[in-house]
Amino acid sequence: VQLQASGGGLVLAGGSLRLSCAASGSIFSINAMDWYRQAPGKQRELVAAIRSVGSANYADSVKGRFTISRDNAKNTMYLQMNSLKPGDTAVYYCRLEVALARSSPVYVYWGQGTLVTVSS
Repeated sequence: VQLQASGGGLVLAGGSLRLSCAASGSIFSINAMDWYRQAPGKQRELVAAIRSVGSANYADSVKGRFTISRDNAKNTMYLQMNSLKPGDTAVYYCRLEVALARSSPVYVYWGQGTLVTVSS
C-alpha cells in the first residue's frame, strides 16, 4: 500500500488550501483516516480524523476552519483548510489504518508529508 499526499504550498494568512491523500495497492478496506502535522521543533500532532462511517473529529486549534472528508470509492482523503494562520505552518502527514483482506489485521500506513507554509 502506498500513500500519496499532495496539495501543500505557500499561502497568505486567511487563505485556503486543500490537501489530498490517495491510497493505492491491495486494499480491502480503510478504517481510520487521519491527518497529522508537525511544525519545526514540535511533536507531531493529530489535526483531524475520520472513521469508516464518516464521523469526524478535530483538534481544537482547527475546529471551524478545517474539514476532513473521504471518498471511499477512490481510497482518497481530503483536508480542506480555510482561514489559515501562520501557526498552521507544518508538514502535514496522512495516516491510514488499512485491512488488506477480509480477515487480515489492520496495518498503519503513513504518507510522505506535504509542506504547508502560511505567511503573515
